[in-house]
Amino acid sequence: MNTPAPIARLLGDNRFAVLAATLLTLPYWTSGIAKLFDLGGALGEARHFGLEPAALVVALTIAVQIGGSLLVILGRQAWLGAGALGVFTAAATLIAHPFWQVADPMARFHERNTFLEHVGLIGGLMLAAILRERRA
Repeated sequence: MNTPAPIARLLGDNRFAVLAATLLTLPYWTSGIAKLFDLGGALGEARHFGLEPAALVVALTIAVQIGGSLLVILGRQAWLGAGALGVFTAAATLIAHPFWQVADPMARFHERNTFLEHVGLIGGLMLAAILRERRA
């Protein structure tokens, strides 16, 4: 079945691709900006999860969140940006949402859902890398 012409035009419009990439990376670049404006909170979060040296972890996190997002949004080496964000997400998800260790069934349910949402983001980043590469 052929894609209706208006939909094909929309899907072929680079502005639509930029919007999609901006929305996909929204959790990352907004988090990076928030960390820049609240370094104390960011350092506290890193220390809460036992990530030391916290200052280095925060600096790398901000660089990956903002830099990776920009690469995906701009479609410049999107594979690198999406890959960095994907690896970051995998590591952060394993550290922050180990649902298999949660005893309370309701809390485990919520942690599992959050874990799977993050895995879904990784899949979205993989698709973004593929599609942005095809546009290049």
